[in-house]
Amino acid sequence: MKLASGCYECLRRLIYQAAELATNDVSLKQRAMKEALKILDDEFSYSQLSIVIATKIHKVIREATHNPDPYRAMKENEMTLAKELYPELRSRYKDELQGCLKLAAAANVIDFFREPSSIKEDIRNPVSFVLDDTEQFEAKLKNASKVLYLADNAGELYFDLPLVKWMKQLAEVIYVVKPSPVQNDLTLKDVRKSGLACEFGKVISTGIASPGIVFPLASARFKREFKSADLIFAKGMGYYEALSELSPEGMFFYCLKAKCQPVADSLGVPINSYVAMLQ
Repeated sequence: MKLASGCYECLRRLIYQAAELATNDVSLKQRAMKEALKILDDEFSYSQLSIVIATKIHKVIREATHNPDPYRAMKENEMTLAKELYPELRSRYKDELQGCLKLAAAANVIDFFREPSSIKEDIRNPVSFVLDDTEQFEAKLKNASKVLYLADNAGELYFDLPLVKWMKQLAEVIYVVKPSPVQNDLTLKDVRKSGLACEFGKVISTGIASPGIVFPLASARFKREFKSADLIFAKGMGYYEALSELSPEGMFFYCLKAKCQPVADSLGVPINSYVAMLQ
């Protein structure tokens, strides 16, 4: 999915947020914002992907502020909130594919532009998929040997686990996270810290600290696993933005909440819709 007109302001907002979180030093903050804004102005193009620009923005802000993880405190709070809410939400969804999908999707309301109180309220609302290809996905899953599960925000891992376990009854599932911090995305360290690494089983990283995935920068191992997978389960908007640019071949399954207008328009659904779509 290429950039849309509304993406410029969103990326600009991201710059100010990341710089504010990264440091209290005014001079470092100003330097980081200046360098990041230059990247945005130089590279913003309707033929470009937002995740490519966002990756460069985050890199320059981390380097300019000497802070490798500006979103650390926010991410820890989100993981604490998700862990507290998980038992309550788990009891509302059946232990079958549709229920596990809805549980996983419910946690995709987590967003670094939202207040915890808003997330807490929204995550309790029932999930209904505007686009629902669950049956087609299950049919594909029954004939699959290997599935790559591309994880999104850190707090979502608790809500992902029942779905990963359900899918593992039918195929090998590899849980894919980020190698190091970017935004509030789930990292290898976060999975280990949660104590759930053994339950997920095989966990690898994309090899690049980017929202979604910037394929030219991904690790050779990730590229091998991606190429050999029968199905790609993609969580969140960042992965949709990346994978929707590839030839689908019926192997990409998107599970997300369309939290911005450009993504909603690309999917052909109202904003804030939940989507379970095979492409």
